[in-house]
Amino acid sequence: MPHPISTLGAGHTVVSLVTFAAGLYSFIRYRNIERSTPAGRVYLVGMLISVLTSFGLSSTGGFNVGHALGILALLATLGGLVIPGLTFLGRARPYLSQLAFAFSFFLLMVPGINETLTRLPTSHPLASGPQSPLVRGALAAWLGIFVIGAIAQFVWRRTQRSRA
Repeated sequence: MPHPISTLGAGHTVVSLVTFAAGLYSFIRYRNIERSTPAGRVYLVGMLISVLTSFGLSSTGGFNVGHALGILALLATLGGLVIPGLTFLGRARPYLSQLAFAFSFFLLMVPGINETLTRLPTSHPLASGPQSPLVRGALAAWLGIFVIGAIAQFVWRRTQRSRA
């Protein structure tokens, strides 16, 4: 029987889904996360709330890998915000900033994939835990999507730069 979801867990899940939707919309609409757009702002605020609420959740009773990934996602998000102001990075700034935002989006989904596959459907979850071949395969596919997406972002940004 899967762990029941708490009120905090349900709230965290809703915020995480909104954050995911805002990030996905930004990637589809703008090909990156733009902090100046409403979707970008929803993503950034949602990421912060999602990670902060995750600290009240733990199936192991303490600090876990999901919490560490959340901290890493916040650091990546912060990097995406700070990098554009670091003039010593020169022309690499927009590339690095977007890579940081894309990496935070990638990290947002790692615990989400595990939790979804080990909790749904509630009567008989698809996977038994993080070591399950299904979870590992889904995470490997997600990593592949991240790498291909990051390369596509780089190429797109480079073509935009050469047109300007």
